[in-house]
Amino acid sequence: RLAMDNMPGGMIMVDKNLNFVTVNEQYGELFSLPDDILVPGKSILEMLHIQARRGDFGDGDLDLMVEQITEPFRSGKRTRYERRLQGGRVLEIQVAPTPDGGTVAVARDISEQKRAEEKLAEKNQVLEDLSTKLSHYLAPQVYEQIFSGDRDVSISTDRKKLTVFFSDIKDFTATTEDLEPEELTFLLNDYLTEMSEIALEYGATIDKYIGDAMLLFFGDPTSLGVKEDALACVKMAITMQRRMVELRAKWRDLGHERPIHMRIGINTGYCNVGNFGSEERMDYTIIGGEVNLAARLEVIAETDGIMLANETHSLVRQEIDAEEQEPLHVKGISRQIHPFAVKGIFDDLDADSDFIRAENEAMRVHVDLRKLDKKGRIAAADELEGYAARLREWGDGPS
Repeated sequence: RLAMDNMPGGMIMVDKNLNFVTVNEQYGELFSLPDDILVPGKSILEMLHIQARRGDFGDGDLDLMVEQITEPFRSGKRTRYERRLQGGRVLEIQVAPTPDGGTVAVARDISEQKRAEEKLAEKNQVLEDLSTKLSHYLAPQVYEQIFSGDRDVSISTDRKKLTVFFSDIKDFTATTEDLEPEELTFLLNDYLTEMSEIALEYGATIDKYIGDAMLLFFGDPTSLGVKEDALACVKMAITMQRRMVELRAKWRDLGHERPIHMRIGINTGYCNVGNFGSEERMDYTIIGGEVNLAARLEVIAETDGIMLANETHSLVRQEIDAEEQEPLHVKGISRQIHPFAVKGIFDDLDADSDFIRAENEAMRVHVDLRKLDKKGRIAAADELEGYAARLREWGDGPS
């Protein structure tokens, strides 16, 4: 009896008929029950009905609530559950059978513990939301390394052989000078979003956006190997240029008549990579002459083209078809460079695409195969054949 009255929680023992065998003082205090209810021989059902009527168990059918609460006492199984009372208090209740068919139940107030857990969960949610927002300002690879503890946030750099990607929109200012700010914002964000998704798919580290230009690189903070990084970069660039064909069709359908075309330069060489800046504000980026060369290669690339430095071409030539260009000197690079233009970027573009396109100064055909069932495709083919017949007839008419 002394042990029961000095334990931290409330305890009751009932027989197989759910009558009290014994109960300690803490149980009555815990549930705010009168002493004349908690006496040996009385049924716990009377106690539970008092609690149900005053709303301890919430709203609902009183008899049903009492039946649900007594179920653990009837089951003959050891169990543990929580019950939230009016006023926000939370009790942990443990029920266990006794050898004679009765039940012993121990209840303890865990309200403070639950409040602490809820506050901790709220703080964790705030931190998670904050880290998610911060992740949009960092390359995913860098973000993961920082928050996993694998990378120190300090001013430090390494010298590594990287493949550097630089892209720009040809004549962007002239192409967009007639656009309203809202249109320009949509166009630029749509373009950067699409290109960034492709970059992340191929494992590129997104360094920065410079207006309509993008600086990406392969080889840090993770690398598949110098050759594999270079090949992934060139394949990514080809995918981007092919995707631009679909984007131009999409933008024209939205009323943007001036086409947007991208040029890409790629170079492989040693760069300094890491955190640059001050202790208060630093930037994870790359510097070096090889970065400058990638930018120079972009400038000399053809519209919708990809220009490779000799070093990159030597790493990917077994899988990427490229044509050597005339050697030349470019600003900021002392040595003569030997560029290579990637060929066949748009070969078989429609073969693995959901679109059929044909375009020149006098004609534009755009078919979205995703929106046509078999019947629709046959109807579209018949319609196009009719146009083709009309063109042939016109060919015999006036020049």
